[in-house]
This record gives sequence, structure tokens and C-alpha cells, in this order.
Amino acid sequence: MATYVLLTKVSSAGIKTLQSNPRRIKEVNQEIEAQGARVVAQYATLGRYDFVNIVEAKDNEVIARISVNLGARGTVSIETLSALPVEQFVRAIAKKGK
Repeated sequence: MATYVLLTKVSSAGIKTLQSNPRRIKEVNQEIEAQGARVVAQYATLGRYDFVNIVEAKDNEVIARISVNLGARGTVSIETLSALPVEQFVRAIAKKGK
């Protein structure tokens, strides 16, 4: 499984949804899992993004589908980042063109 960071901004429509149904956040997590990924960690944040989610998915295609499906609703915009564990990153750069 690959790891991804989803940086989420909630739209004004999304804020109204959260105010009327705060449990919607957990429902969306279930939808993400139904589409083939797993929410590893989730944080509500203050600042540029409203939520930071750490998600595992089989590949880029799965996470792309999830990001587009969630963004198409108009309640959030998502920036999706691929993440490598530091040790894997160190091994990759240590190969020096091998």
C-alpha cells in the first residue's frame, strides 16, 4: 500500500454540512474505505487547510479516483501528496544512479 497525504479545504457548503452533521466526517471516511483506501490518521487543523488526512491506497489510480469523487461534490477541495517513509527515501537517494 502506498501512503498519501490529503490536504483538505472545506467550502462554505461543506461547513454548513459539518455544522448540521459533524458525524459526516466519519461517514466520508467510510466512503473512502469503500473505494479501496484506508484512513490511517486524520487531523482537523487551523490555518491554510481544514483537515490533514493520512491515507493508504493501492496506487495512484485509486487515490486519484477518491480525490476526484470527493472534490466533485463541491464541499471540499483536496490537494493530494504522495508520501514516502523517510527510510525508503534515504535508500532511494543512496543508490546514486545504480
